[in-house]
Amino acid sequence: MTSPVRIAVTGAAGSIDYSLLFRIAAGEMFGPDTPVILQLLEITPAMDALEGVAMEIDDCAFPLLEDIVLTDEATKGFDGANLAILVGGMPRQSGMERADLIRANGPIFEGQGKALNEVAADDVRICVVANPCNTNALITMHNAPDIPNERFTAMTRLDENRAKSQLAAKAGVPVRSVSNMGIWGNHSNTMYPDFFNARIDGEPVPQVIDDHDWLKEEFISTVQGRGSAIIEARGSSSAASAANAAIDHARDWFKETPEGDWHAMAVASTGEYGVSEGLIFSFPVRCDGEGNYEVVEGIELNDFAREKIATTEKQLIEEREVVQDLLT
Repeated sequence: MTSPVRIAVTGAAGSIDYSLLFRIAAGEMFGPDTPVILQLLEITPAMDALEGVAMEIDDCAFPLLEDIVLTDEATKGFDGANLAILVGGMPRQSGMERADLIRANGPIFEGQGKALNEVAADDVRICVVANPCNTNALITMHNAPDIPNERFTAMTRLDENRAKSQLAAKAGVPVRSVSNMGIWGNHSNTMYPDFFNARIDGEPVPQVIDDHDWLKEEFISTVQGRGSAIIEARGSSSAASAANAAIDHARDWFKETPEGDWHAMAVASTGEYGVSEGLIFSFPVRCDGEGNYEVVEGIELNDFAREKIATTEKQLIEEREVVQDLLT
């Protein structure tokens, strides 16, 4: 057994975390030999519900779970955390524009960034799940100046998983046949799922799926709008699939990416592929197994791809302008 990993999770009484916490405690994130300490942060009115979640976790008698901390104080929740998964945020309400949601969530992530900067472990990594996750991660990063920018990520793994599933279904193959599924840009309806560079059993997707109109239109729009389609179908937003993607994101961040493959992760741009420096932008990345990543270089982008990437970059620049006063 290794030393326990302290994992801070926000919004811990919510529906995503109800699907996430039990799997972390069972060892699905860091493996069967790594103990974990869960540090669960909620708003004060939800603390009773969080107590109930903790009771259920206790009743599972997870061998890897060394301790569980329940709190409504950010500094206590993030104290010594090696990994922070920021799930909690204000959900989009009826009649809210995207800019309204960004402004409403901004102060939450400003405060959490300051708390992480003050008390998190020296090796902390941060994954932002709460939407709009790219810009929430940007705010958190700017308010934690002592934590290196490359430690901050936003989750586009759900988009990668959705894209893989759509391609596999269209090609009539198992999902495991699909690799190199990159997502570019914002976790929003402007993201670009890069089918040109994706592979099915090692072959370029456009060579396997000859319905190129479907790839350029229905495939992209389905991935971009999948969250809304799920809300319409079940009456509430994605929870189990988002939790599963958070597991994938964190696990693969600390696992060496198989040779020749890559995953989607929104990270702080340093100008790769001409993207504006400083944006939290989803790129294809490879991880080294030590909690580090690198943006994959040399990916060929045609005019179609560059146009899509420019559109999603523009949206992220506009979102950054909305919260400029929070970027200290």
